[in-house]
Amino acid sequence: MKYTVIIERGEQGYGAYVPDLPGCIAVADSREEVMRLIREAIPFHIEGLKDAGQPVPQPSCDVVQVEVEAA
Repeated sequence: MKYTVIIERGEQGYGAYVPDLPGCIAVADSREEVMRLIREAIPFHIEGLKDAGQPVPQPSCDVVQVEVEAA
């Protein structure tokens, strides 16, 4: 399965989350580190859902980048 991961850069580092898996997040100082952490977090999160008897959401998000001209 491939889940969409959103990465945001903030003043103090990077955050990542998976829209299809609410609560599945990672925070780190670098983009590389946050990617490593979210890759670890996804299967851990899915395992937790299964252990709790909850359904595992299928990937449903699609990412499209839209180019616009700055005003």
